[in-house]
Amino acid sequence: MATPSIKEEARRLVDRLPDNSTWEDIMHEIYVRQAIDAGLADSKAGRTTDVEQVRSSFGLPQ
Repeated sequence: MATPSIKEEARRLVDRLPDNSTWEDIMHEIYVRQAIDAGLADSKAGRTTDVEQVRSSFGLPQ
């Protein structure tokens, strides 16, 4: 199965929004989708840090 293009995904995203959506609503949804995709790619590539390590580096309790 082919991966949908970004253009196709953007159309689906816009189609799911209510008819009274604003430009800000659309931009927010695109931003959230892009952030999720980037996070998933980082996770898949092993570019993540354990919560315990982050808390330790900031001197926070485990």
